[in-house]
Amino acid sequence: MTTIIEFNGKISADACLDKIIHGDCLEVMRALPDKCVDIVITSPPYNLLNSTGNGLKKNTNCGKWKNAAIKNGYAEYEDNMPYAEYIAWQRACVAEMCRLIKDDGAVFYNNKNRVQKGLLEDRSEIVRGFPLRQIIIWKRSGAINFNAGYFLPTTEQIYLLCNKAFKLAKGANKNTDVWEVKQEMKNPHPAPFPEALIDKIISSTTGQIILDPFAGSGTSAVCAKKFGRNFILIEKSLKYCEMAQSRIDGGDWRHGLDAPRGDSKKPV
Repeated sequence: MTTIIEFNGKISADACLDKIIHGDCLEVMRALPDKCVDIVITSPPYNLLNSTGNGLKKNTNCGKWKNAAIKNGYAEYEDNMPYAEYIAWQRACVAEMCRLIKDDGAVFYNNKNRVQKGLLEDRSEIVRGFPLRQIIIWKRSGAINFNAGYFLPTTEQIYLLCNKAFKLAKGANKNTDVWEVKQEMKNPHPAPFPEALIDKIISSTTGQIILDPFAGSGTSAVCAKKFGRNFILIEKSLKYCEMAQSRIDGGDWRHGLDAPRGDSKKPV
């Protein structure tokens, strides 16, 4: 059974291999040693509830998306930071991710541009100054748009940050930099990674240890296991930790997650 570890300020990479760490991702990453993982695959919250005008608000009526979990927001996180604070937080997180990858390692960092007060919030400013090699466009099959001032956005950006020695798996360079992958609609997490997207990243790389510091429902670990890779998950919400645990272990992870079980956690 996959173990959930309670972060207590100290940690080793070996101790958290194939484990879920319950804690603040920035604090946990800062406690890990340099160059201890091969690949980072992650997507942070997009600060969606920091919204102006007719943008997304908690418990909003999302039309055809009315049953989507995003309308209820995240568990144990408001997703509503002042913009400058959000950018500073994410830049600090990316700095740690880059520190943690090995000399031939890479970070696949997914985020999404937004329009606020009529102007574009270009999330590329989060990765400015870091070793950016490529921007992969993830094209989804649909999206939500409450604003009549611009076209329906259906793309997100995956920033490939890597050290100079990083190379793709054999043959993976034949893939284009635009990936059409449908979003996940049957996952109770408000903003889940589709397995097909993570499968594409993992199968295109050779790294053995995969870190996801915004683990959510555990998709990165589920996909890592498919390809015989190891994983380290970090997640702030205990509810999502337990959702990921159940999912990784083949349980009924989509139901019965309203209250923490608390039966499989241990301190680092």
